[in-house]
Amino acid sequence: MNRIAGNMRIMMDLTFQFKKINNGNVSMKKLLLISISALFLSACADKQQYEQAVLEQMKKEKDIQDYKIDPQHMADCVVDLTTKNMPGIFPGDPNRMTAYRNYTKMLTLMDSKDPKKTLEELRNDFGSPQALADAHNNYTESMMDCIAAVITESEEDGKAAAEQAKPAESAQPAPPAQPVVPTQPAAPVQPTEPPKN
Repeated sequence: MNRIAGNMRIMMDLTFQFKKINNGNVSMKKLLLISISALFLSACADKQQYEQAVLEQMKKEKDIQDYKIDPQHMADCVVDLTTKNMPGIFPGDPNRMTAYRNYTKMLTLMDSKDPKKTLEELRNDFGSPQALADAHNNYTESMMDCIAAVITESEEDGKAAAEQAKPAESAQPAPPAQPVVPTQPAAPVQPTEPPKN
């Protein structure tokens, strides 16, 4: 959070200094465009790091392997669902950028050198232990919803493929029927006398 506030102060100072030097309208527009571009590039980098962290988690997830789900497809789904419940309105929103960084840090907690220290940092970064728990619940629920959706999607694809195969099978001509040969009734059996000894 402090990093974003610092970046915003720097951009404001630069804007002020530039305005003092050059009162031209065109130059201000250029500076504004450069500032906004830098903000969006930072947002894109934060989102890509989050997407990469989610992808790594999906590759490790046992359920994903058991159901033979594509980790990239799962990661895309999880990122989309978790992003809907993150703070911020749009990807370039400073709150959203902070959320991307915090979620990435949360997902890589066990890979850190000192997980206890990182957990404390996460509690502070999210604002409270409850906010951290809410973020973890958001991630977990999104993952479970995505697993269910992907499994349902694959079952529907399987049913659709089976239905397409059925008309193809019925379109094939049936083998010719064997001619029915009339059978003659068996002659009645005459009782025979037992042999005489």
